[in-house]
Amino acid sequence: MVTYHKDPEAVARLTSQQRRVTQDAGTEPAFQNEYWDNKEPGIYVDVVSGEPLFASTDKYDSHTGWPSFTRPLEADNVVTKPDVGLGMVRTEVRSAHGDSHLGHLFDDGPVADGGLRYCMNSAALRFVPAAELEAQGYGAYRHLFEKEDA
Repeated sequence: MVTYHKDPEAVARLTSQQRRVTQDAGTEPAFQNEYWDNKEPGIYVDVVSGEPLFASTDKYDSHTGWPSFTRPLEADNVVTKPDVGLGMVRTEVRSAHGDSHLGHLFDDGPVADGGLRYCMNSAALRFVPAAELEAQGYGAYRHLFEKEDA
């Protein structure tokens, strides 16, 4: 079983944008980030700890310019807490084991999928394509992308 944690070496390798977002609770510009329009199958993991966070199967176009998901891939890897910064009350989303700021949770997501929108920063995520799940140690999630025989 893999144990995820905040990896000091991973933190040291962060770009200035990744550090600002994950360590200082920043936000990257809308429509100017790596994954907002990514439609490839795969999973998104914490750039600091590697813990699995979201799957492309739960990703949708929220028209906000950030990657948005209806639910976490692993609920235990995502924590929320109140955020009263910028003069408003929001719900911050952080990785449970890496303690990375990921983004915010809103209640304006697709109703049919539970009504939640996990609005994430690409800078906090690393995308693992479905074809590379086994090689990168995430083979347990391969079933999400296998087509069922008719």
